[in-house]
Parts: sequence; C-alpha cells; structure tokens
Amino acid sequence: MAERWRSLSYPEALAALTVDPARGLSAAEVSRRRGSAGLNEVADRPTPAILRLLRQFWGPTAWMLEVTALFAGALGNAVDAVVIALLLVFNVVLGFTQDWRAGRALSLLRQRLEVRARVLRDGSWTAVPARELVPGDLLRLRAGDMTPADVKLGVGEMETDESALTGESAPVDKSPGALLLSGSVVRRGEGTGVVILTGASTLFGRTVSLVRSAHPKFHVTEVTNHLVRWLLLIVGAFLSVGFAVAALEHLALLPLLPLMLVLLISAIPVALPAMFTVSTALGSLELVHRGVLVTRLNASEDASSMDLLLTDKTGTLTQNRAEIAETLPGPGLTREDVIRWGAVASQEADEDPIDLAFLEEGRKIPGPPLPQADRFVPFDPSTRRTEAILGAGPQRVQIAKGSPGTLAQLAALPGPERSALEERVKALADRGLRSLAVARRTGEGPWQLLGLVGIQDPPRPDARALIAELREQGVGVKMLTGDSQAVAQHVAREVGLGSRILDGEDFRQAVPAGLAGAGRRAEEADGFSRVFPEDKFTIVKALQSRGHLVGMTGDGVNDAPALAQAEVGIAVSSATDVAKASASAVLTAPGLEPMVRMVQVGREIHQRVVTWVLSKIVKTFQIAVFVVVAFLLLGQFVVNTFDVVLLLLTVDFVTLALATDSVRGSKAPATWEMPPLLRTGVVVGTLALGESLFLLALLRSLAPGVMASPTLLNTVGFEILFYFGLFTVLSVRSEGHFWARRPGRDLLVACGIDLGVLTGLVTVGIPYLSAVPLPVTLLVLGLVAAFAFGVNDAVKTRLLRSRRSAGTTRGGTYGPAAPRRGEPVGTP
Repeated sequence: MAERWRSLSYPEALAALTVDPARGLSAAEVSRRRGSAGLNEVADRPTPAILRLLRQFWGPTAWMLEVTALFAGALGNAVDAVVIALLLVFNVVLGFTQDWRAGRALSLLRQRLEVRARVLRDGSWTAVPARELVPGDLLRLRAGDMTPADVKLGVGEMETDESALTGESAPVDKSPGALLLSGSVVRRGEGTGVVILTGASTLFGRTVSLVRSAHPKFHVTEVTNHLVRWLLLIVGAFLSVGFAVAALEHLALLPLLPLMLVLLISAIPVALPAMFTVSTALGSLELVHRGVLVTRLNASEDASSMDLLLTDKTGTLTQNRAEIAETLPGPGLTREDVIRWGAVASQEADEDPIDLAFLEEGRKIPGPPLPQADRFVPFDPSTRRTEAILGAGPQRVQIAKGSPGTLAQLAALPGPERSALEERVKALADRGLRSLAVARRTGEGPWQLLGLVGIQDPPRPDARALIAELREQGVGVKMLTGDSQAVAQHVAREVGLGSRILDGEDFRQAVPAGLAGAGRRAEEADGFSRVFPEDKFTIVKALQSRGHLVGMTGDGVNDAPALAQAEVGIAVSSATDVAKASASAVLTAPGLEPMVRMVQVGREIHQRVVTWVLSKIVKTFQIAVFVVVAFLLLGQFVVNTFDVVLLLLTVDFVTLALATDSVRGSKAPATWEMPPLLRTGVVVGTLALGESLFLLALLRSLAPGVMASPTLLNTVGFEILFYFGLFTVLSVRSEGHFWARRPGRDLLVACGIDLGVLTGLVTVGIPYLSAVPLPVTLLVLGLVAAFAFGVNDAVKTRLLRSRRSAGTTRGGTYGPAAPRRGEPVGTP
C-alpha cells in the first residue's frame, strides 16, 4: 500500500483521498474516517509484570537481605531466616507496587505531552493531537516537527532525518511529491502535505512516540550503593572491634556470628528506594499544578542541585508578543509600503509571532487583500531571512524580510547608507526594539531596501522578581538570545540580570583555546547575544567544565543536543517535538515561575530523602556500637535478629511518611555528599549511644529484676533503639530545632500509631518480645524523648548551623557541594 502511494503524484493522492486542497476535510468526514481507520497510534508493549517483579530481587538492598537470610539459615536460625525472607518479600512487593504507581503517574503526565499537528479542516488551520489525524488531513510541517504519520508532500521543500527509522544518519532531501515517513524529523524547511497512512498502517507499522518509555537510571541507585558501602563500613569496623576483643580475651568466636547477622540486618536501607520513588512521584504530580510536566521522575531531584539556569529571552523573560512599535520607511516610500511587503514575506500557518505581527498590521491597511506568495522560503538561521516569490519571469517579484545587516548586504548598500542604517538600528536597539528590514526586487534587477521595522517584545512583569528569587535560592540566571547585543542589554537590564552581555562571536572565538577558558568567559557574563542554536550546546559544556550543574530552556530542534547535555533540560510550552523529547521536563506555562517551583519542589524532595538517610546513619551507628559494647560488657546480646527486623519495619518503613512531610528546602543547591552526612550522623549517633548505655546502667540499678532476664533485656534494648529511631527522625528533619517546623500530618499520624502500637506490644508481650512493666517502658520513653529532643537536637542544630556558616556558597543543607552527574557521591 505504501509503495502505491509513493508512485502517485500529489494531485493524484488528493483525488484518491477525496480532499479539497482549499478547505481540507470537514468535521463530519474526519469523524467518519476515524471510525474506519482508527486513531493514529500504535499501542506500547509494556514490560511484563512478572519481569518487573523479578527485577525487585536485584540490587544492593535485595542482595543484602538475600545474603543475611542465607547466613541465618547456615547458622541454623530457621526462624530468623524465615523472618528475613519475609522482609525480602515485603520489600519486593512494596518496591513493585511503588514502581507501578510511579509508572502510572508518569504515564498520566506523559499523556499531557502529546504531539500536536497543524491541519486544515473546514477551511481553517488548527492544531489537533497527532493521534486524531486521519487519512486525507492536510498537514503543515516545519523545522523541528516530528512527522506524525506517513505524508505525501505537496508544497515546499525540506530536509528530514530518518535515522530513527532507517539507521541512515545522512539527511534526506524532500521535494513536492516525496513521501515523509512517520517518525522522521524535519531538520530544515517547511511544507504542506496530505496524510496518507496512519497508526499501524504506516510504512514502518508504528508511530514514533514523542516521549520514549525508557526507564532512566535513578540517582537513588547511586545514593543507595554508596550508603550501603558506608553502613557496611560502620558495621564492619565495630564487628572487627568485637572479634579483636574476643580474641584478646580468649573468648569463643562462634557466638559472635549471630552478632554479625544482627548488625548486617541493621545496615540494610530497605525502605530507601521506595522512599525516593514515592517522594519524586508525589513531587512530579505536584509540579503539574505549577506548570511543569516531568518526563522522567528524577528530573525534580536534578533541579534541586542546579546552580545555573540558561534561559531563552523570548517567552520566558519576555511576553513572546511581537508588536510593530515603529516603522522607518526608505526614501519615497510609506509606512504602509514597508508593512504590506513585509506581510507578504510572512506565513500565517507557521504561527511565528513576528510573521503574525506583520500580517495583523498588513490587514489593517485599506485597499486590496494582501497578495499570496507563489513560493515561500522560511526563516533559516544561516540566511537570517524569510523570502516570498510572486510570479515568474521578468515580472517576478522577490520580497525578503530579515536581519538588517543581511539585507543591506543583499541590497549592496554603499558605505554611507550602511552606516546610516546601522545608526538607525542602534537607536531602535537602545529603546529595546529589535530591527527587521524589508527588501524587494523585480526580475533579476537589484534589491531595494524598503525600510526598517522596530519590533518589541515587552518583558514579563514578573521576570525581575522571579530572577531575584532564583538568585536567593543560589541559582544564577543567564540569558541566551539571537538578538543583537544592544537589544540583549536592554532586556537584561529591564529584568534585573545586569548588562554584561557576551557577544556570540566573541564566545565562539574563545572556544578553540579550550572549554575551561570559554567557561570562565561564560561565568562572567549575564547573558549572551547573537547566539546560534549550535552555540548553546558549547555554552552548556563550557559551564559544566567549570563545575556547574546547568539547567537550560529550549524550544527548537537545534536546542535538542544542549537540552540533552544539560543536567536539567527544560522544554518550553511552545517547543518543537524533538526539543520536548530531549528534555527532562516540559513547561506548560510561560515565564520563570514554573522553574522556580521546580527548584523548590526538588529541594523539598531532597530534604525529605536526606532526613531518611541521616536518621538511618544515626540508627545504624547506634545499633552497631550499642550491640557490640553491650555484648562485651554484659556477655549477652541486648537485641536479637527478630528485634532488628522489627525495627526496620516499624521505623524505616513507617518513616516513608516523610514523602509528604512539611519541609523547607535549602536556600542553596542541594548535595549528595556522603561524608558530611556521615559526620553529622556519627556525632548524633555517638550521643545516642552514650545515652543508651546510660539507660542500661540506670535500669540495672532501678529495675535489677527486669535486667537480669535475658528476654526482658532484649525487649528493653529494643525499646531503647525503637524510641531513639523514631524520635531521631523527628529531630533531624529540620536544620533548626525540632519545633522550628511542624511535621506533616501523615508523618505525625504514622509516628503516633507506631508509638502507640509498639508501646502496647512491649507492655503486653508477644513472641520474641517479653512483656516489660509499664513503669519501666514509660521511664525509657520519657528519658529517650528528653535526650533526643533536648541534648541531641541542640547539638545537631549547632553542628549544622556552624557547618553552613563555614561552608561554601554552593551546597545543600548537609554538605558543601553537589557532584556533577556521574561523579561519585562519596566513597569510603
């Protein structure tokens, strides 16, 4: 079928599809054809659920649980082995469930990122979802568009990239009558064609989706790996101390093997992957209401570490509303002449703001309708102009609209006239107006410069305040624009960026000397003028070579490499399909406000996960030292394997409620440096250790009968570790004192239920937990609360605040600097 369409000419294809080239299909005909052809889509093949479930058994956390279960079995502790195996199954089921929920949430978000297509229906051009295309639709394509169906090109010439379909990297030229393949990308040019095949009927049997369903590697994997290393290092260190002391005292080493099992279990960060997934999924859903659609869940976490944002001028810092503010006609010409011919060199179907401004003004001019161009050449960054051609032969008229310098060269203006033109351009630029020139020629005669037009795009009223807010958050903002340096300086001053604008040519000349030198020039600038799309990729790399984590906004097909290179690639709402596919987030609202909220939400997510990680380090350190020291002093274990597994369930998993906790993100880019976290955790853990040992000594004095029983000793040891674990979470969730910010409702409810249930269980007793007299339990509860919220909280607050005041300009709540993507987060 596809070959049959390939052999037909464009008029023959229109006739075969019964399409009126002037009006397109009617709404009724579209509905009828969709009923027979179906939607323009091919269903995805999701990964089988069984494979996604089996993947949960692979990874650092799962490996540790599997090893400890086998170890317990080898020691003959069948009950412990079963308990650990059940914990493994619980972790797998929880991980699978959260993965499914997160995938479902991301799928819902991706549905908002559907490809839009410009079609002619009922005589009007309109944008519709690409999945609603039917055979016979007249479709308009331009540079940056992803071809949403198999299309027969009728008008225009273009260059397409079919590498995703054929594997051939060379671009393919397309002229009228050519077949545009579904999934190919328009690299140059624009044109109109008719849809011939849709959905599963296309030549390659599928529609290439805008958003790939790839599974990115979450940063949590790297964090988990390094956390496991540190926790195992802590456990290994104190196990070595225990074995060394036992050897020096000539004690049997075999009884220490259960101790090894207990400490290995305590070091497993079972709930961290689930905690991270839940936090990022909820944050992504929240961002929807703030004008941000994420295409991968860890995009918000990347935004938390961003310290530089490169942003387009148009539509982000300005209103993307082109207005003709002033017209300077040439000698013997009128304003109407310049506007009218400039409107002829404009194309309404492309919805370009400048073209629309010319057309709007042109239609206001009394007289006959604007003539229609027989051929239109769209704007190209290399030629810096659009061109329209009317007629043929000696009476052919060519109209060009574009850069004054380019058209001055085209018209071969003599030196004095060119100098005068440059003066007019500079005068307009000083007022923040972008200059465009209009030129015309007849036949093969010389080009005549008709005049200048001053275009303004006023700054957004909120741009200055939002830039100041980003700077308060430790994120520098730099502007990228293809406009002249004078226009860029005017806009930069208006929005509060500054006036240090680096010309694109000057930056390009600095690149051959090395990225580091170019990066220094880029660091010093407040923005860049006369930037070509390919320069953006180099600017991103140059700044990254200086250690910056870069975010970038983009909208064009040529922005895709830079969006992919940046740690945080952000496609604006008007971006091309390719730019959206390369970005990690897509803005659905104009301006900088969505990006400000993305940074804030990312840092809140980071703070919640950091709270969990820090509390885990404190607990692991406390358990490891407490168990080893108590064993050496008392000659028996203060907790057993069941106690530690129960601690994981009652503290680690209950604190998943941190995912919705009310937190305040850092005022500086976040960090995943493990050593600062470890230092804080060790200090707080050391305090908790001393207080735990003090409690044991106090209880031996006040309740010798209770402490004489090994089973009761185990339960009291469990109580001490449980209460410290729960209260530590509530303390370390804030950099200030624990009362500085009220915990979220979910966290308070989860901790309250956990506290009540466990206190009841140790009071009445259950298997493996003997009943402890209520006065003893209340004494432990009261003293632990006093230590955790009094001494420990005060030391933690002082420690963190002193570290911040001594820190560098970049850094999160618990560390000085965020590593670049792919760099280690700290290794033992």
